[in-house]
Amino acid sequence: MRYNFDEIIPRRHTNSVKWDEAADDNMLPLWVADMDFRTLPQIVEALHRRVDHGIFGYTHVPESYYQAVIGWFSRRHGLHGIGRNDIIYTSGVVPAISAIVRALTLPGDKVLIQTPVYNCFFSSIRNQGCSIEENPLVYADNTYTVDWDDFERRCADSRVRIFILCNPHNPAGRVWTADELLRMGEICRRHDVFVIADEIHCELVMPGYCYTPFASLSADFMRHSATCVAPTKAFNIAGLQIANIIVGDPERRERIDRAINLHEVCDVNPFGVIATEAAYTDEGAEWLRQLNEYLYGNYQMLCHFIGERMPQLRVVRLEGTYLVWVDCSALGLSSTDITDRLYRHHDVWFNDGAMYGERQPFIRINIACPRAVLREALERFASFA
Repeated sequence: MRYNFDEIIPRRHTNSVKWDEAADDNMLPLWVADMDFRTLPQIVEALHRRVDHGIFGYTHVPESYYQAVIGWFSRRHGLHGIGRNDIIYTSGVVPAISAIVRALTLPGDKVLIQTPVYNCFFSSIRNQGCSIEENPLVYADNTYTVDWDDFERRCADSRVRIFILCNPHNPAGRVWTADELLRMGEICRRHDVFVIADEIHCELVMPGYCYTPFASLSADFMRHSATCVAPTKAFNIAGLQIANIIVGDPERRERIDRAINLHEVCDVNPFGVIATEAAYTDEGAEWLRQLNEYLYGNYQMLCHFIGERMPQLRVVRLEGTYLVWVDCSALGLSSTDITDRLYRHHDVWFNDGAMYGERQPFIRINIACPRAVLREALERFASFA
């Protein structure tokens, strides 16, 4: 069947973080990373059946849940060899990352990240008493690459214990190639740096690009990494709070599981479990195919609009995620000034690039909305720029 991603579904006054934190009802929020599309119908149907039961006590995670996760990543992404015992479920990828950092570091250790990068990495590291080590990505020709000499130099620091990989990368939009991931992994292994692979955006890939799970590249990489995944971004079910950590090494897995319990994020609700099983199916794969097709159309429209109406700006090439990174250097203002003025005077809400560790004036635009909404938000942007 064809899914209608053009449908405008009112979300205001539903306690939506994205829509109801706005200052007024005229605001168009294209900021936080959730989508304005209804989720896969099979997820809704499965949840209805569970609601009809009428009792919502503590939930047991069944064997079918593990098999759904294992089967999906094996069939769809070539991540073979996952066992049931390799999977730790938890309430979200951010709690997962925090727990892993807590489990595998001591206060004062360093954790390496590639900036600009997802803002919660910064707080997850600091909250565990660790220091942030940055390997700034290199921006040129509307995309980002790795400064390999700098990456190796930082990994060689004996205080760097963990590297948090963002794959696909938010907000730079990169879907790292197998060769790039292999090179990162080999450097990390050479210097005994453990890899946390945040791969929550793995289903959201533009035409011509292919997501490669870091742990799929070798058994050695599987043993020396923890992969954090969830159906929440791709299927727009973040409120159901479910995620998985895949850890190949039993000793580290035990330490991470203990930290998950210490963080009190070891329980999940029945709806997240049921939604995951319903998502990781052939129907879910087809829904994602159409979703990515629609998102690519939104991205093409945005590129055309900015090229025609705001040619002084530069759109970073989007390979994955639904988060477009825009270079606003030509406006002569800081990203904070740009997003603040857009919010206060033009009723459109984008993310300030500074929150991702970017020192130059970039903004992040969430294009996971009906095309008519995106077009109106861009019109408001153009009236400012």
